[in-house]
Amino acid sequence: MTASPVPVAADLDTALMLRAQADDADSFRLLLERNRNVVVQYLNRMVQNRAIAEELAQDVFIRVYRSRQKYEPTAKFSTWLYRITTNVALNHFRDTKQTQNLVSLDFEDGERLRREARDQSLLVEECLLRDSLAAQIRRAVRGLPAKQRAAVIMHKYEEMDYAQIAKVLGCTPSAVKALMFRAYETLRMRLAYLNADANQTNANPTAANSTFTNSTCTNPA
Repeated sequence: MTASPVPVAADLDTALMLRAQADDADSFRLLLERNRNVVVQYLNRMVQNRAIAEELAQDVFIRVYRSRQKYEPTAKFSTWLYRITTNVALNHFRDTKQTQNLVSLDFEDGERLRREARDQSLLVEECLLRDSLAAQIRRAVRGLPAKQRAAVIMHKYEEMDYAQIAKVLGCTPSAVKALMFRAYETLRMRLAYLNADANQTNANPTAANSTFTNSTCTNPA
């Protein structure tokens, strides 16, 4: 039997979701394949545990399938998917009371540092300094409330703007702006000592500039 034509939609994922609404199993399978890695990576940044992220991702797609009849193409599929994924993550934190998890942002991890050391002949001391900086930043982020953590990840790592994040979190862009400001202000205070230490020890300025203070802390007013 010839497959029915893809419905007119803004993007392929939306079209596949509309087909899935009509119980097209192949379309849902393709939708899962196209988005599974994105969901797992986002959840891994939230919970900092790959195994848990994999389990939560299964829950996400079960919810997507069960809620497929409720999906309306007026919303981009990616926005709808992030909303479900974020809710699953927030429920996980509430259920397990793990509100102090580490988060991985766009700071170099140890493997990348080692590769840079080989490719660019960075000094060993620089690698150790930057590794230490990344670890301190992750520790500082641990105390962020889960919703702030989600907003920071979507903004910095998923490159979403405030309007997109607002749709995911179900609030207004101005509320997201305030949420982001509180998160970054908290991080700025917690990481202020890094700049002080850098000034006292003449540390590599590249490391000092990696803090949120110089790159992303903006007042929403």
